[in-house]
Amino acid sequence: MSKNTIVVLICVLGTLALGGCVQQEDDNTASQLENCEYSDVSAEEALNLIEEQDVFILDVRTRSEYDAGHLEDSYLIPVSELKNRLDEVPRDTAILVYCRSGRRSVTASNILLDAGYCDVYNMEAGFNEWRSAGYPYMG
Repeated sequence: MSKNTIVVLICVLGTLALGGCVQQEDDNTASQLENCEYSDVSAEEALNLIEEQDVFILDVRTRSEYDAGHLEDSYLIPVSELKNRLDEVPRDTAILVYCRSGRRSVTASNILLDAGYCDVYNMEAGFNEWRSAGYPYMG
């Protein structure tokens, strides 16, 4: 074999090897996303989460519900707008999602998972449980 043929073969084999590595990385990323699930938390667990770590608090109710009362430092994105506003949700911190009673927050949590977020907590009984427990809120 000539030197040129050997060089071409080495380049082709190197490219194939790198392509295999990239494919493996893509498979691992897809596998990690498939394993992502949100965690249901009670109002008490949500309070502990807020007190113990940096968390993005996402309120997925309507503006009027938010104005009537919301968790301090929460960020309002109604669930109907979430898919179009995902760029407003940080990817580098835990996300606590809540609504009034837990139904819309499940939908929102699934939207976040589908978009590649993994550190998602759903306050399963929502703002109703938070308020009933006497925890602090704004409004």
